[in-house]
Amino acid sequence: MRTTLRAIASGIILSWGWKRTLLALIAGALSALAMAPFNAWPILFLTIPVMVWLIDGAGAGRLGGIPAAALSGWWFGFGYFVAGLYWVGYAFLVDADTFAWLLPFAVMGLPALLALFMAFGFALARLIWTADAFRILSLASALTVSEWLRGHILTGFPWNTLGYALTEPLALAQTASLVGLWGLTFIAVCVFASPATLIDDRQITRRPWLAITLSLCVLAAMGVYGAARLASEPTQFVDKVKLRLMQPNLQQDVKFNYAARRMVMEKYLSLSDRATGPQSSGVRDATILIWPESAFPFFLAREADAMAQIAGLLPQGTVLITGAVRPPDQPAGTQVTRAYNSIYVIDHDGTILSIYDKLHLVPFGEYLPFQSAMEKLGFVQITKMRGGFIPGDRRRTMALPNAPRVLPLICYEAIFPGDIVPRDDRPGWIINLTNDGWFGISTGPYQHLQQARVRAIEEGLPVVRAANTGISAVIDPLGRIVARLDLGSEGVLDSALPKPLQNTTFSRVQDAPAAIAVAIAFIFMTRRRAKPKAF
Repeated sequence: MRTTLRAIASGIILSWGWKRTLLALIAGALSALAMAPFNAWPILFLTIPVMVWLIDGAGAGRLGGIPAAALSGWWFGFGYFVAGLYWVGYAFLVDADTFAWLLPFAVMGLPALLALFMAFGFALARLIWTADAFRILSLASALTVSEWLRGHILTGFPWNTLGYALTEPLALAQTASLVGLWGLTFIAVCVFASPATLIDDRQITRRPWLAITLSLCVLAAMGVYGAARLASEPTQFVDKVKLRLMQPNLQQDVKFNYAARRMVMEKYLSLSDRATGPQSSGVRDATILIWPESAFPFFLAREADAMAQIAGLLPQGTVLITGAVRPPDQPAGTQVTRAYNSIYVIDHDGTILSIYDKLHLVPFGEYLPFQSAMEKLGFVQITKMRGGFIPGDRRRTMALPNAPRVLPLICYEAIFPGDIVPRDDRPGWIINLTNDGWFGISTGPYQHLQQARVRAIEEGLPVVRAANTGISAVIDPLGRIVARLDLGSEGVLDSALPKPLQNTTFSRVQDAPAAIAVAIAFIFMTRRRAKPKAF
């Protein structure tokens, strides 16, 4: 078997030209199977070693092989992101007459841009590469840096970060409470790259089996820790707080059509008050009713009839948390040219108790880079809000009557690890209103849900997720899904509110474990590189 593996590895190491490109592209595309909804993470035991062997072979190129490694990394990343983010193209078919021509640019252009981070990771790894088994530390530290950069540069987009491969089964995901997503990324690359060392010459790597043995021990330790944590922390619920999530499953052309406003409201009202069993009293059973992001094709606070209908729906003691587009405060009669993507808390008498404005907007979806210049050229973002949405001013919690303080997050604000919970204002739970209807019945909503689950584990806070087309869910602080409504379904979801845990290690120290691991690996590899000669 070792002879066969060595023959395969040699073929990859010695490949050049189109063969090398194709190998990187296929390995990257297959790696996307490690993400939700497939969660086929063992595939990375086959594809991440290909990374190692591609970088091994890059040493024959110029400038120490750094450009060749970067090119292989770009093709690997391009395959990975095309396969994992193809669903972005669905958004351009909602208004096909306007945006369909942009679909190829989105499906190919976004992966091409994100692949630059993978290229940087490969190049950085090659810079500190060695000839022995320790080179997997070079790859792990370099890719952790490049993935962290992808999560922060140009507003950041840490979607399908490699660390998510270790978040299913749920026992493995519990390590996120200690080291967060970036720590999981470092561990994941070390673990999945380990089979690459099996082909090493014993004169270079004395115990080629040691790396994979240690990796399997790490996975086992993670599983044992996670299983013990899940067993010792059963889901507990907040007294006298009853949630009702309404998932309308509206198509996008309806949600943004003002002419459909009456039909939208009628559906929301009737669905919210739907009985779910012989003992159900509809919305009267709930203390908090929750509707999804951008729920209305109009400015809610300016529609007196809609506010009156909401007041008529809510029994005393019940509040509504809903998404809505909010116009800025300006004199009556002034034309609205820009708006906020917001969350309202509305009392049973129609009083607006609190408002949160989305802080982290989606590029090209809610605003355009260089907005004015792009609009002069005839471009408009998918939501068609001229001038783009206005970002909120800060992250903050919201007070609710007879319930713990809640941290509101809109759409993909929930994908940013360590950047969601104010350190001086810890909430009792997180609410994530979203509209994944842009992306149809695809893998995108499943990936979004998985990332929200990891935020719950990292912070030790329950996450309540209300989505227009799904997947709506109530998630406890260990990532267990207490209740859910599946993708593409219409209905209501009744649930108690899980209690939070005490601050997790990650919530206290943030990215420090990952930063320390990367720093130690870089120092170690830089010093070691001066001893054995690299490939």
